[in-house]
Amino acid sequence: MKAVTTISSPPCGLVIVGSEDRASLSLVLESLMSGYQQADEEAARALVERVSPLLLRYFWAHASHRRFADDLLQDTWMRVHKARHTYRRGEPVLPWIFAIARHAGQDNYRRARRVEIRETQVDVLPEISVSSSRGPRDVPDMDAILAELPASQREVIVMLKVSGMTIEEIARATSSSAGSVKQKAHRAYRKLRILLTRGVRGQ
Repeated sequence: MKAVTTISSPPCGLVIVGSEDRASLSLVLESLMSGYQQADEEAARALVERVSPLLLRYFWAHASHRRFADDLLQDTWMRVHKARHTYRRGEPVLPWIFAIARHAGQDNYRRARRVEIRETQVDVLPEISVSSSRGPRDVPDMDAILAELPASQREVIVMLKVSGMTIEEIARATSSSAGSVKQKAHRAYRKLRILLTRGVRGQ
């Protein structure tokens, strides 16, 4: 059985998705992306199958994107297809795709807000924790806990711990510095520890 790679000392026990180590996965994605650029349908299909679960988890971790996750996934791949010629071979693939996904999410949020304002509808209901229906009370509701983080910190944690991206890759995807990403991750970890501790004491 292939080992699952993890990042040391995660406060909430999140595990990186993927059966390959990060280096080999990066090489595989670069090869698939190169084939995709050359109109290799099998390479394109394999790329979509490998990256789509990571994109869905990314969209699901953002409350404002959650109800549009499937549509955002399709929109992201349409944008990737249109922009595939701009990918430079040898560059990490995940940061390039996630930067496109991030812009798709931001555009969708702005569109949704314009519609809500124009129609003067209030259709956002308070989020209700459903952790009690998922299992034992001592199992943290990670969706609810992540939702407590500021959007920028939550984005970093999802990319880092769920999608398995490196600090440098996240910096590329978010157009920020590695130092800024590290700072957001550090602050997020600190808040997650506080939230987890509070949750355990409250049970």
